[in-house]
Amino acid sequence: MMHAAIFDLDGVIVNTVPFHFKAWQRMFKEYGKDFSFEDYKQKVDGIPRIDGARAILRDLDRDGLQRAGDKKQGYFLEYLDKEDIPVYAGTVSLIKDFKKEGLKVAVISSSKNCLPILKKTNLADLFNVIITGNDITKGKPDPQAFFMAADKMSAGPEGCVVFEDAVLGVEAAKRAGMRCVGIDRYGRPERLNKADLVVSDLGEIDAGKVKALF
Repeated sequence: MMHAAIFDLDGVIVNTVPFHFKAWQRMFKEYGKDFSFEDYKQKVDGIPRIDGARAILRDLDRDGLQRAGDKKQGYFLEYLDKEDIPVYAGTVSLIKDFKKEGLKVAVISSSKNCLPILKKTNLADLFNVIITGNDITKGKPDPQAFFMAADKMSAGPEGCVVFEDAVLGVEAAKRAGMRCVGIDRYGRPERLNKADLVVSDLGEIDAGKVKALF
């Protein structure tokens, strides 16, 4: 039986992907590295910043990677401050459906920007639990963030469903022993084939369809 839902932030609830991509690309260019959107999807999407930097800047030590990650963060915050953040209406609608049915809902992100983004988009109050990059010590595909969210909602992994758009996020959800709905916004659903269900937008499903996964 389903007890709780766990939503990733970037790419699932809000579309900060263009901001992240522009910030990564700008930073890597300073190091003489070309960085395509394909690189973003395959190598840095959904993982902690220092791991993303390491995926491209393999010759830097930890301090160097930290500095590179800090640069990327500065650029990201600059874009975040200047531009409106698009919100996926289908996701918000599904979250409200779950809450009406008395289910607990969490948001998780490896990003330390999670709370500012939720506040800027007026979404923070939707969630029973918020897990951010300030709370976790292990990035995906380690399931730490999902276990923390489930624990704070007093829900066992077998009663949780995760909503993820990143390959490593889906893998982390399955490692946690949770059901998973993959959101494929790139027209390549096979990337997320480890998920129990793959859709292109959460507006395609309702609470009943998700509960049927259990």
